[in-house]
Amino acid sequence: MSRIGKKPIALASGVKYKVNGNVVEVTGPKGTVNALLPGGIKLVEKDGVLTAERESDSQAAFHGLARALVFNAVEGVTNGWKKELDIVGIGYRAEMKGKDMVVFTLGYSHPIEFPLPIGIEVTIDPKQTHITVAGIDRQKVGQVAADMRSLRKPDPYKNKGVRYTGEKLKKKVGKTGAK
Repeated sequence: MSRIGKKPIALASGVKYKVNGNVVEVTGPKGTVNALLPGGIKLVEKDGVLTAERESDSQAAFHGLARALVFNAVEGVTNGWKKELDIVGIGYRAEMKGKDMVVFTLGYSHPIEFPLPIGIEVTIDPKQTHITVAGIDRQKVGQVAADMRSLRKPDPYKNKGVRYTGEKLKKKVGKTGAK
């Protein structure tokens, strides 16, 4: 039995949902997010609490997934999602160019312009080494952060590059000199 699928989803005041076929549209104070609902799973609301129920055990694999997708949408329209990145390295930095473009200087021969998708906001601290990616769609926020990290992944020998805040890295030992 799915433990995650059984968990109730608390609907905050001002959050409304509408099911259109296999798409759940969640609307809240921060905006609107669409979440896919697998076949055989239905949402039931009781006393301001939403639960995902499945028709038969053949949908067991999708039960927890459906609940998690709806929860992520509800959480996104109430509080929003954010990912934080750190840029480590001498001369490595990021800066905003307009409202929807981030320019990275990551040790390449050219600066990298990173266009932001609609619904994603980026803030950069004054030192230009800490980036916060925020939005209401958890999947989009995570994808943008992963794309930014992939511009210069952390180097295991020097620990330079773009990494998630709090990410643990294993530093490798370099070459040893000839004896």
